[in-house]
Amino acid sequence: MIDFHCHLDLYPDPHQVVQECISRNLYVLSVTTTPSAWPGTSSLTRGSSRIRTALGLHPQLAHQRRSELPLFEQYLARARYIGEVGLDGTPECRPHWSDQVAVFTRILRACQQAGGRILSIHSRRAATAVLDLLEAHTGAGVPVLHWFSGTQRELARAVSLGCWFSMGPGSLGSDKGRALVRRMPRDRILTESDGPFVQVGGRAALPWDLDQAVTALAGTWGAPIADARAQLFKNLKQLLLTSGEGVQTGART
Repeated sequence: MIDFHCHLDLYPDPHQVVQECISRNLYVLSVTTTPSAWPGTSSLTRGSSRIRTALGLHPQLAHQRRSELPLFEQYLARARYIGEVGLDGTPECRPHWSDQVAVFTRILRACQQAGGRILSIHSRRAATAVLDLLEAHTGAGVPVLHWFSGTQRELARAVSLGCWFSMGPGSLGSDKGRALVRRMPRDRILTESDGPFVQVGGRAALPWDLDQAVTALAGTWGAPIADARAQLFKNLKQLLLTSGEGVQTGART
């Protein structure tokens, strides 16, 4: 099972969640919301070959944590994954738009200079602006659009730019989300929980709750569940090989 966007450090008992992920042999990308959180979150999963920690600066915190950009750049050489980063165009975040753009631009430029990274990207109500910046910073890495909810036209552009997509219970629970999935390249989709922010059955989603996301994908694709699982694992392997990673390489964060 694959959870390509999860906030492990934000669960009430992250150590317990990590140990359960390890015991279940899950592949997890643990994203962070600030650079200062990255060292501690990385230490949670040290020694696990199937859990990686992404270095992030969440767009909703850009105006508060812009001062941590030098710290982001300091840690970048040690981080193969970047996230959660991006832009948020919701009304509550719009007043800080200039800070968001400045932060995301600097992150993309740093990733370009570092030779590219796998990026888990937030684009809520901001897909066009995110795609504009990705197009302006070719070489920043492989963009994986987390919980993509843009228009069909924005989706077509994202596909043409080589974007990947991570979708989960939240996105697959709506007609719009399933309609978008039907137009996404099947070989560029991964599953995600976005836990603990997403609710499943009245509680915070956990990485091992993704069976229902796999089932929803299988239904959307008109494929057996076993085939959907095989496709997702093949996708993960291809993404990591493309970026120079391996599915079960060492314990690099």
